[in-house]
Amino acid sequence: MNKESLKVVNDINRAIIKARGIYSEWSARHGISYHEMLVLYTIREFGFCTQKQICDSYLLPRQTMNNVITRMRKDGLLEYSSVHSIGREKAFVLSEKGTGYIAPLLASLEGMETGALELLGDERLAMLTGLLSDYNKALCTVMEEQQE
Repeated sequence: MNKESLKVVNDINRAIIKARGIYSEWSARHGISYHEMLVLYTIREFGFCTQKQICDSYLLPRQTMNNVITRMRKDGLLEYSSVHSIGREKAFVLSEKGTGYIAPLLASLEGMETGALELLGDERLAMLTGLLSDYNKALCTVMEEQQE
């Protein structure tokens, strides 16, 4: 890889990791772990979550998410949802306690994200999302080709 390409790849990785770090810092400031935030984020998006759904979306180890979901259930924030469960894949929704707990967190998170949207604009963020998605697909394609 030439020097210019290496710089571009390093800059991309640094930007991706820094964005993740910002969400991690936001989580810490609000007294939750990054992984708990991902559970809440998934529930915000779909209305429920499964361990598989989160692991597949964020490429996280199943054991990690199992521990997080188990802890959130013990804390009374999540409860089992037979409506959204498919086969052996258990789905979880917010409990009444969880709904009350998450409301101010989501308001804060949405405030941060809305502010970023306003600063950058919908068009630029849509372009960023598309490019990052394409980059992720390209990385996966090449990684799979290298394993063959």
